[in-house]
Amino acid sequence: MEKLPRNPGMTDNKIIELYKSGLPYSELRILIGLSDRGIRNVLIKHGVELKPVGRPRIHNVNEDFFKTWSHEMSWVLGLFLTDGHVNKKVHSVNLSQKDETLLKKVANLMEAESGIIPPCCTRKVPMLTINSKIIKEDLNQLGITPNKSRTVEFPNVPTEYLPAFVRGVIDGDGWVQSRGYVMNVTTASEAFAKGLYAVFQNWNLRTEISIDQTQSEKNIYRVWVKGKRDLPNLANIIYDGACELFNEKKKKRMVQHAAKKVQLILELE
Repeated sequence: MEKLPRNPGMTDNKIIELYKSGLPYSELRILIGLSDRGIRNVLIKHGVELKPVGRPRIHNVNEDFFKTWSHEMSWVLGLFLTDGHVNKKVHSVNLSQKDETLLKKVANLMEAESGIIPPCCTRKVPMLTINSKIIKEDLNQLGITPNKSRTVEFPNVPTEYLPAFVRGVIDGDGWVQSRGYVMNVTTASEAFAKGLYAVFQNWNLRTEISIDQTQSEKNIYRVWVKGKRDLPNLANIIYDGACELFNEKKKKRMVQHAAKKVQLILELE
């Protein structure tokens, strides 16, 4: 068996887990630090069934998921728009999130068999990988393409499903102040920032856009909602009928003043 250095933490079990997740060898080599042959030697040693080299594994997934608008589809779309990645070379899409419970919810909604890959090497958050040409094409049609960060536009989401979509965006790239007075969504796309700003305006929320620059002098846009009345109002819109499809911490911060107001009313009655 060839002796090549592995990346830190790459045990045999970890290599098997990554292989079974469906990642192509081009990505496995980077994550693991071994050649294709080295990876296969580990798999063969443990009796893992090998698939043809160069072809990504196909897992079960509801390939119609992004074809019909629903509250669930809109929430997942918001997550993919902010934290998703469409692979250029193979028919796969990835969703990275430090809140692994959200990835599990997405996998369940999409009936995705693919495993969730734990943090590894330079990637510090878990990742859900889905191998499907149809899913990739449908996301492309919805504006989620490779290298989308600066070009993505606000999708044409039906009004009924806007709250769920915005909830997904906030769960992905949103920040909520611990005191619950301020929320912002960060994006590198000016078009998307303007679209989100227009939605908040239509919801009669106190909103604004600020612009910062990266070290490479590229613009970063932040879309804000501010005020201890406006944050609960936003929460009322996006969490209505949300069931369990949200980030717990962000919701708790956004609704805390609304909860205090309700408690005060109850105490006065």
